[in-house]
Amino acid sequence: MAAHRRPTLADVAREVGVSAKTVSRVLNEDGPASAHTREQVLAAVAKLGFQPNLMARNIRVGGPDTTIGLVIPDLGNPFFGAVARAIEDTVRDRGLTLLMGSSADDPDRERALTDKFLARRISILIVVPSVGADHSHLKTHRTAGLPVIFLDRPGVGLATDSIVSSNRAGAHDGVTHLIAHGHRRIGFVGDLPPKLYTRRERLAGYRSALQEADIPYDRSLVSNAHDQQGAEAATARLLDLADPPTALFAGNNIMALGIVAELARSKRKDVALVAFDDLALAEALEPALTVVAQDPEEIGRTAATTALTRLDGDRTRARTITVPTQLIIRGSGERTPPVTLES
Repeated sequence: MAAHRRPTLADVAREVGVSAKTVSRVLNEDGPASAHTREQVLAAVAKLGFQPNLMARNIRVGGPDTTIGLVIPDLGNPFFGAVARAIEDTVRDRGLTLLMGSSADDPDRERALTDKFLARRISILIVVPSVGADHSHLKTHRTAGLPVIFLDRPGVGLATDSIVSSNRAGAHDGVTHLIAHGHRRIGFVGDLPPKLYTRRERLAGYRSALQEADIPYDRSLVSNAHDQQGAEAATARLLDLADPPTALFAGNNIMALGIVAELARSKRKDVALVAFDDLALAEALEPALTVVAQDPEEIGRTAATTALTRLDGDRTRARTITVPTQLIIRGSGERTPPVTLES
């Protein structure tokens, strides 16, 4: 056998002096084999470093793979990293392995990735839906018993379980907190695209808090970005308004990073800030960052346990499970607006 070639089933059979079918029976435990033969086969497997092709076996016998496919929009976002870790921790005891890929929030890329996972005959599919994606192509797989879970955002074209945060209520709580500290000019820096479910829900929470306080909605105070640099530029535009905001609400953790960077660059220590999503170094900032914290670990655990329940035969109606958020007060959201002198 060439040194650079991966060992095959035929190589194991040749090493032991039996047929490839005998080796297959031993490894798959699906046929008779003497204890001596089994011992020889397993010794040869260890010696050669042979790894069975589980995907090929599962396709051949028509069974599912022992893997979970997880599609997220951004591998670099710590929120989704925490979600993935919680899913992996929850399914490990069931002998399942997590496979993960990034859609970059592109519907075509998401479809290609889910098709690759489905070709592996995965046991569970968990997807963070991309804006504009149609998930009706998953109907036949779900009907056949494949647990399909939407995470962070609902999907389109498929009735299945969804695990989301309390986006609207959380944003409402954060903006209400700023209003309680005297702010009436509150800017909103949200994610793109505008049709993104989480962005729409958080903007709705922002607007409902303003409405409850009889503060008119001012479209000029709403800005959008898709990365940290964009959030920095959006913040600069808001602060350059003739009547600028005295407080800002960040639509997610990436927006918060951009806002913090721009406030530091422009030496603006008078602007209050509340962010949706916590940050790893939020308490190290000066002042520490007040946030509406999601619970990515609980979202991941809930998605995994829901999927495992479906895998075990639960065929009840699809449901949406909302994981609560928590307002964490640290300092940045408690700044009061500057005192203005009446003429």
